Amino acid sequence: MTTVLLEKSPAHGGYIGEKEDLTPTVSVEPPSLGIPIESDGKGLWSRWRKSHFDPDGIATQPSVFDDPVTCEIYRPPPQYENTHRFDPSARWTWREEKAVVRKVDWRVMLWAGVMFFALDLDRGNITQANTDNFLPDLGMNTDDYNLGNTLFRLSFLIAELPSQLVSKRVGPDVWIPFQMVVWSIVALSQFWLNGRISFLVTRFLLGFLQGGFIPDVVLYLSYYYTKTELPIRLGFFWVSNYLATIISAFVATGILKLDGVGGHAGWRYLFLIEGAITLLVGISSFFLLPPGPTQTKAWYRPNGWFTDREEIIVVNRILRDDPSKSDMHNRQGLSIWAIWGALRDWHMWPLYLLGLTHMMPTGPPQNYLTLSLRHLGFNTTQSNLLTIPSNVIGLLGLLFCAYLSEIINSRVFATIILQLWALPLLIALYTFNAETSQWVYYAVVTLITGFPYVHPIQVAWASRNSYSVRTRTISASVYNMFVQAGAVVYANIYRTKDAPLYKNGNRALIGICSMNIALYIGTYFFYRYINKRRDKIWNSWTKEQQEDYLENTRDEGNSRLDFRFAY
Repeated sequence: MTTVLLEKSPAHGGYIGEKEDLTPTVSVEPPSLGIPIESDGKGLWSRWRKSHFDPDGIATQPSVFDDPVTCEIYRPPPQYENTHRFDPSARWTWREEKAVVRKVDWRVMLWAGVMFFALDLDRGNITQANTDNFLPDLGMNTDDYNLGNTLFRLSFLIAELPSQLVSKRVGPDVWIPFQMVVWSIVALSQFWLNGRISFLVTRFLLGFLQGGFIPDVVLYLSYYYTKTELPIRLGFFWVSNYLATIISAFVATGILKLDGVGGHAGWRYLFLIEGAITLLVGISSFFLLPPGPTQTKAWYRPNGWFTDREEIIVVNRILRDDPSKSDMHNRQGLSIWAIWGALRDWHMWPLYLLGLTHMMPTGPPQNYLTLSLRHLGFNTTQSNLLTIPSNVIGLLGLLFCAYLSEIINSRVFATIILQLWALPLLIALYTFNAETSQWVYYAVVTLITGFPYVHPIQVAWASRNSYSVRTRTISASVYNMFVQAGAVVYANIYRTKDAPLYKNGNRALIGICSMNIALYIGTYFFYRYINKRRDKIWNSWTKEQQEDYLENTRDEGNSRLDFRFAY
């Protein structure tokens, strides 16, 4: 039996391990195995090549499970909820795999987008309320608005890690719907806001209850998708963010027409109606989120979503792509030491730093878009509708960057685009004065707030570089905590005394944007250096030394010498 050494591209990220020639154990020739595992780093190009293969050819990819030694090292433990479907000898065709992935897209991914859409209705409708004299009605000014945004982001940040820990213990299929139901009640209760204190309290509660939603969903999606598929899916996941903003602009235009009905302002009905929509989605989610791919049967779904054959395909294609996904079962909590170990993982710190700063250059203009439009003289309806072009541009930029990251197999070059996009526009904004045409101002601000949204790529990037369920669970939350911390900072960059041109604020944004460009370049060389150093050590060993390391090492997660970081 011939043994060959297969490596993943260092830029892609992944493991290096011993793989076994499958010819003696399967009834097909090696070329029928399709694309070798190394080409997983070629992203969309590899998928294009897959589509030109015989649909009835074998799609099963080589992995550590093809070698008897490494198979036992990486074999899923008995407590893993999908162990009964693990089969290292399982083989399936491209036709079968595509059908399964398509089913997952419709059953899992689509509803994840619906839930995110509902979250953004409640998270973002305050911008539409601002066009309807929301602040004057409550006796507040923009500094009060900044404080509300700060409290929202701060509580969002505080809730990230605790929420992820609860989700890991009880399961995201239970925790996500529960979160939605509770925060929707708070959201619709904003109908009865009566002043500054009630505004600040509800903003804090909304942030705290919504804080863990995104990392919880990312963890849930990782049960179904490979690490090559996840960035694109997350890109479409965040498309619902833009769709929510675009659709809610039209919906808000209609709801705000209820101004005066029953003696209430239109913005009160906005909170009430959109909160009720989220409540319905939250209740439905209890029935539409199964615990995992082999746990889809229920009293209201007796046949489940997948056949036995499809469950084998779902489970084995995921584990062949990333064996670490069987490290923990989906109802297993994390110990204090596991949390501390994940936080000490210095390999992830550059990504956390990028999470902190990458949105700062565009955050303040985005937060103040509707207020700025009102100051320019546009009425309520015009201000809401004029936000739509920036969201369309941003949506297209998001999809472009998500696909680009896979086409060129580079996270840095796909994510630095945001900074390169924002810098010249911020410089132009800084030069504006009181005589600048309102339409010129609107055009530039629309382009700034229509920035390419690279956050989904960075979420998937952090997930990929974590390389274990324990680290991935914590890193998803920590990364988002840094993102929210950045939002707390940029929520206070534009100040009332600096209005309406915000010269001081825009000067600060230019400086931060320039700094971010340097940070992305530094991150590229950071991961590149680590990968090259590990390559040098690994390649200096004999095959026997490599096998001994794989079998006996105490290194875990991304600290393993056979792991390569994506950059």
